[in-house]
Amino acid sequence: MCVRAYVSELRKLPQTYQDKAIPDREIKPRGKWASNTEFILAMAGEIIGLGNVWRFPYLCFKNGGGVFFIPYFVFLFFCGIPVFFLETALGQYTSEGGVTAWRKICPMAEGVGIASQVIVSYLNIYYIVVLAWGIFYLFNSFQNPLPWSSCDNWWNTSKPDFQACLLNFYIYLKLVKSAFGYNRVLRMNDPNSDGKILWDLALCLLAAWIICYFCIFKGVKSTGKVVYFTATFPYLMLIILFIRGVTLPGAGEGIKYYLLPDFRRLSDVWSDAGTQVFFSYAVCQGVLTALGSYNTYNNNCYRDCLALCCLNSATSIFAGFVVFSVLGFMAYELQVPVEEVTASGVGLAFMAYPKALSMLPGSSLWAVLFFLMIIFLGLDSQFVCVESLATAIIDLFPHYLRRRGAREILVLVIAVVCFLLALPLVCGRGIVLFGLIDAYGASGLTLLFIAIFECIVIGWVYGADRFFHNIEDMVGYPPIPVLKYCWMFITPFICGITLLYNLGQHNRILQYEEMGSSYRVIAALLILTPMMCIPLYVFRTLYYVSIITISQSNYDLRQAQPHKPILTLCRRVIFPAQVKPYINVALETNEKLAMHEPDV
Repeated sequence: MCVRAYVSELRKLPQTYQDKAIPDREIKPRGKWASNTEFILAMAGEIIGLGNVWRFPYLCFKNGGGVFFIPYFVFLFFCGIPVFFLETALGQYTSEGGVTAWRKICPMAEGVGIASQVIVSYLNIYYIVVLAWGIFYLFNSFQNPLPWSSCDNWWNTSKPDFQACLLNFYIYLKLVKSAFGYNRVLRMNDPNSDGKILWDLALCLLAAWIICYFCIFKGVKSTGKVVYFTATFPYLMLIILFIRGVTLPGAGEGIKYYLLPDFRRLSDVWSDAGTQVFFSYAVCQGVLTALGSYNTYNNNCYRDCLALCCLNSATSIFAGFVVFSVLGFMAYELQVPVEEVTASGVGLAFMAYPKALSMLPGSSLWAVLFFLMIIFLGLDSQFVCVESLATAIIDLFPHYLRRRGAREILVLVIAVVCFLLALPLVCGRGIVLFGLIDAYGASGLTLLFIAIFECIVIGWVYGADRFFHNIEDMVGYPPIPVLKYCWMFITPFICGITLLYNLGQHNRILQYEEMGSSYRVIAALLILTPMMCIPLYVFRTLYYVSIITISQSNYDLRQAQPHKPILTLCRRVIFPAQVKPYINVALETNEKLAMHEPDV
């Protein structure tokens, strides 16, 4: 082809093709995982976190023990796994982060990606505070006796002695008094600390951010190496704690309370089960899309996703045995029912369980091991969330941020900004703000809302059949057909029903009524900000782009079977094929080769 004809043909191509044909030599190539193992470990480190250790066991106990498994596995099979695989496959197929991947699939769906990055921003601000607590506890775990094992410390309240210090902790669980966690760490009994930065916690927060930064500042090349240790070490700790826990007196009673089914609770546990699945599988946060985007085109993400989902749920169930075997021992020592020594949420990881460990011989060693596990579990999730946000921003502005040194500066800016925004959470009574963001920042309502739109975009706008063809082209065979119907019908239906049920039965914002209207406003903003991104961006796209192109995917995406319908149902064509315009054969060949070439 002559030069004039080549240039004429090139001008007909979308801008993305022109960028590929005339590359900017100063732009660094997008990274790839060095091996599939790095991807697996990074994904495992993200989805297997503190929620597996402190949240899942408590929800099982709270919601009828073994009965909780029924709604949990319903949500897992029909919502969790389909959305988990959808987001991972989307990232691998487009080789884009959590925002630009949706832009390539469907321009008006870019708001879905932006909403997920708002959620990730919330997580980057408040989740690392848990790591700061873990570092603080780890530092104090080297003391003998452990600071939280006695009640004659300077931070304890002046309440009357209730026969023994161990029993005093039981009273704390009832009255929220005389506890290391609330009085020493959070200064809940010191009115003079209100609004003042607690410098010991602030330094721990700074240390957590420094560790996080150096884990990921070089991108997947550094992240991929770090996860070999951070993702595997917690499993070693869980096994050690499990062996020690089940050999303690009273362990059987604790495990029985963990698993004992109460079928009367079956109708009340669906909301908690759905929220737990969405949280523990890190869906609707853009993280899975970012991690998947660093895969090679032909990586078998279908196999990887199924294996990771099995590993995640198995870890949650196993962690329940680890936690409740030790709590059963604590109840045995105090001669109280197991339910009286069980705390929810953060309290289980930082109050009830540490107190139980302090009752063991060699308590300092067990405390050190436990908080090392907590730190590594949280560290994986934290730096992957930062990686997700950095990836999304870099992919939005590649010409500026894929240059030498730009990524390091961007990650540093994210770390500094999030550190400053998190300082109010380590002030006196900062736990109130922490609880607010934890409850409403990444709430079940928001995640369900995003999941519904993700499934609608893939199933009905981009086309479930077309996405199936893309997956088959990547992994070599089609996934099970039920996934198609999950994306089109089952997952949006279950998420929609759960969303309506939550809205109809619970006005959770009223929970903070006693704290003033400002807290209710903050809670409402935390919920509505990511949700509003989706409709606002649809309207924005409708305003700037023609109605014909808003639902069309970017033509530079590889289509293995472009002439087949993008959506069929019961052998009837719902949406016909969107045939890709003619492009230069040489460019098409180079595109296919680029899908397979290893990272430089």
